[in-house]
Amino acid sequence: MNQNTFRTLAVVGAGNMGSGIAQKMATEGFEVLLLDVDDGKVARGLETIERTLQEAVDRGIMRADRTRAIRDRIRGTARYEDLAAADLVVEAVFEDRALKQDVFRRLEAVCRPDTVLATNTSSYLVKEIAGAVAKPGRVIGLHYFFHPAKNRLVEVIAGERSDREVVHRAWMLQEQLGKIPIASADACGFVVNRFFVVWLMEAIRMLEEGVANAITIDEIAKRAFGVGMGPFELMNVSGVPIALHASTTIGNAFGALYGPPERLRQQVESGRLWSMDGGVDLNLERAVAERLEAGVFLAAAALVEEGIGMAEETDIGARVGLRWPRGPFEMMNRMGTAKAFELVSALASRWQMPVSADLAQAARNNQSFMLELVRSRPDKGVVTITINRPDVMNAMNETVADQLSGIFRWAAADAATTAIVIAGAGRSFIAGADIRFFVRNIERQEIGRTRKLTEDLQALLVEMQQCSKPVVARVHGLALGGGVEIALACHSIVATPNASFGFPETGIGIYPGLGGTQRTTRRIGTGLTKWLVFTGQIISAAEALAIGLIDAVVPREELDATVAKFVAAPPARTRHPSPVPAAYQDIATFFDANDVEAIRNGRAASGGDERLERAMAAVATKAPVALRFAATLIDDGARVPLEEGLRMELSHLEEIFSTADALTGLLSIGKSRPDFSGK
Repeated sequence: MNQNTFRTLAVVGAGNMGSGIAQKMATEGFEVLLLDVDDGKVARGLETIERTLQEAVDRGIMRADRTRAIRDRIRGTARYEDLAAADLVVEAVFEDRALKQDVFRRLEAVCRPDTVLATNTSSYLVKEIAGAVAKPGRVIGLHYFFHPAKNRLVEVIAGERSDREVVHRAWMLQEQLGKIPIASADACGFVVNRFFVVWLMEAIRMLEEGVANAITIDEIAKRAFGVGMGPFELMNVSGVPIALHASTTIGNAFGALYGPPERLRQQVESGRLWSMDGGVDLNLERAVAERLEAGVFLAAAALVEEGIGMAEETDIGARVGLRWPRGPFEMMNRMGTAKAFELVSALASRWQMPVSADLAQAARNNQSFMLELVRSRPDKGVVTITINRPDVMNAMNETVADQLSGIFRWAAADAATTAIVIAGAGRSFIAGADIRFFVRNIERQEIGRTRKLTEDLQALLVEMQQCSKPVVARVHGLALGGGVEIALACHSIVATPNASFGFPETGIGIYPGLGGTQRTTRRIGTGLTKWLVFTGQIISAAEALAIGLIDAVVPREELDATVAKFVAAPPARTRHPSPVPAAYQDIATFFDANDVEAIRNGRAASGGDERLERAMAAVATKAPVALRFAATLIDDGARVPLEEGLRMELSHLEEIFSTADALTGLLSIGKSRPDFSGK
C-alpha cells in the first residue's frame, strides 16, 4: 500500500462536532472509528449521525440505501486500543487543554508511528497540544466548521514542529473529503474566528452602549453583509457561552477589541438567550453597518499582515465557512480602500491599536487589494499553477484568465522551469466559465467582453499546446466545459477516479468555444465528440480513459507521482484520434451517421438500442441553435488545420450569445431545465 494512502480514519469525541466529522468521512467512503469515554456517549453520537442521515433522506438529498452504507462504515468504540489501525485520527473533544493533551498522549501510545494525529481545537495552539507527545511532527490542526458534514471549510494548521509532508498528506485528504481547505499559521483563532469574533463582539458592544437594540443590529448586519442571520440570532442558535469562550481566548492573545464585553458575561451568567424584542430602526443603518465593517476589516487586515493567513484564503474562509457572499478583502475593494481605511482608523484609535500598513498603503494609492486567484509553486524546476477559487469550483473569469496567462507565460519563458502542471484547488479542477460574467455581458449588451475573454483564453491555450516544455493537467473532481478545454490543450491529462468530464454548453444555449469542438475530435474522433457535446453527458475518469480523452487514471495518493512521470516522459505532441473502443462503436457510428436535427427530433434510426434512445432524449432537451453550430464546427473543423478550426469557433461567438436561448439557458443554471425557443 502506498505510504500516503488513507483507508481507516478515526474521531475522538462523539459530540455534535465529532459525530459530524465522522459522518462526513464515512460519506466519502472511508471506514471510520468513533471513540468516546463510554458506550453511552458513543451510542448518542451514533444516534446523532443516524438522525442527520434520516433528515437527508426525508429531504430527498440522499437515498436510504446510501445512508445505510454510510452508517455501516462507522463503528463506535470506547477503547483507545481499537484505533491502532487508524491512518489519521481527529481529536474533537471539549475545549480543555489538559483534556486534549491527555487524548494525544493516549493516541500516541496505541497508534502506529506513521498515523497522523490532528486536533480540531478552535481555542488552543497546535504546538500546545503537540507538546504532549514525544513525536510532535505528526501532529497538525484540522479545524472544521459546524456542521462538519455540511460546511465545506476546514482550516489546516501546521504547528511549530509539524512535518511538512504530514501537512501535505492531510491537506490532500481534506480535498478527498470534499472539503475546501485553507492554510493558517498556528495562532489563536486561526483565520476565520480572528475576524468573526470581532463581528460578534462589536455587535454586543453596540447593544451595551445603547447604540441600537439587538433586532436592529441583526437586521442591519444581514443587509450589510448579505447573510441570513445576524450576530445575536447566530449566537442564540450556536450557543451564547461559545461566543464567550472564543472571545476570551482570542482576546487574551490579541487584546481587548477581541475580548468579551461585560454585557456578554452577564448574558451567559443569566442562562438566557439574547432578547430579540422591539422594532427595527433602519435610521441607524450607517452607524451600525460601519462599526461592524470596521471591526472585520481591522482584524482581517491585521491577521494577513501578521502572516496568519493570506487575503485570498481569508475571503474563502468567510464565503465558505461563514457563508458570507463576499470576504473582508472583497468588501474593502468594493467599498474602496480609502473608505475602509477611514473606518478602520476610527475604530483602531478607540482601542489604541495600529492599522495595517498594507491597508494604509492601498488607501494612499487609491488601490484595491490584489487577490491571487491563480497561484504558482515551483518545485525542482516544475511549476504547478493552481486556479484558487475552490468555492466556485475554480470557474474562469477575466481576472482568473489574466492571472493564469501571466503566470503561464512567465513559467514558459523562465529558464529554470522544466515543466508546467495545471491544477485546481479544492474539490474540482475547473468547472468552466463564471456564468455570472456571461449573463452580465448579455444583459448589459457587452457581448464583446465575452468575445475578448474567449479570444484571450484561446490564445493562451494555443501557447500551452505549443509550449516547448511538458504541460500536464492534474485533474481531480469536476472538469466541465472550459475546464475540459484547458486540459485538452495540455500535452497530458492525469486524473483521479473521482474526476469527471463533460461539455454542458448546449444545455445552456451556447457551444464550447475554447477548442472543445476542435481538440476533442483530435483525441477521440467526431462521433464521440458529438456524443459528448450534443448530449452534455458527464463521463467518469474511467470512461474518459477508455475512449482516449485522457491519458491516465490513478488513486489520489499517486496523483503527484504519476504527474511527475508524464513530466519526465511526455507523450508525442502529434496526436491522432484513438481507435473507438468496441463498447462505444455503436454510439460513435450513430452520431457520425445522423444529422443533428434528426437526432434532436428523434427521427434517427436507433434500432431500439436503449443507450442510443437515451442519447436522443438528452439531445432533444438542448438548445437547437447551439446544436446546429456545434455540429457544423465539429464536422468542418475536423477537415481543416486546428488553427483554422479555432478561428471558426470564435467567428460565431457573438451570434450564439445574442440568441434568446443563450440568456434562457444561462439563467436556468441551478433552477429547472430551460425551455428553449430555438431563437
